[in-house]
Amino acid sequence: QVQVAESGGGLVQPGESLRLSCAASGNIFDIQEMGWYRQAPGKQRELVAGITRIGRTNYPDSVKGRFTVSRDNAKNTVYLRMNSLKPEDTAVYYCYARIRPTTASWRDYWGQGTQVTVSS
Repeated sequence: QVQVAESGGGLVQPGESLRLSCAASGNIFDIQEMGWYRQAPGKQRELVAGITRIGRTNYPDSVKGRFTVSRDNAKNTVYLRMNSLKPEDTAVYYCYARIRPTTASWRDYWGQGTQVTVSS
């Protein structure tokens, strides 16, 4: 079966950088899009970054210019480079992937989440 798993979270100080990684594995026919959402306590889940298989990206204004999403199609992996981190970036970051398995229709897959904490 298809599985999505992310890693790379941790505790950093304001202004520092962090890179998250997420890999999709299993019987994958095609991946349309991969990316990241985040959710902080008391906040709604929000899109952080998305990238299609041909490299089109999507960022909200809150992270544009600071975060960069990239992917390695050969490895079915997406990355999120986060620069100039702020305490407001503290959240659980979830990887997602829109995948067509070899024997099924398109659906979204989600990782378990990785905690990012920005604090001095």
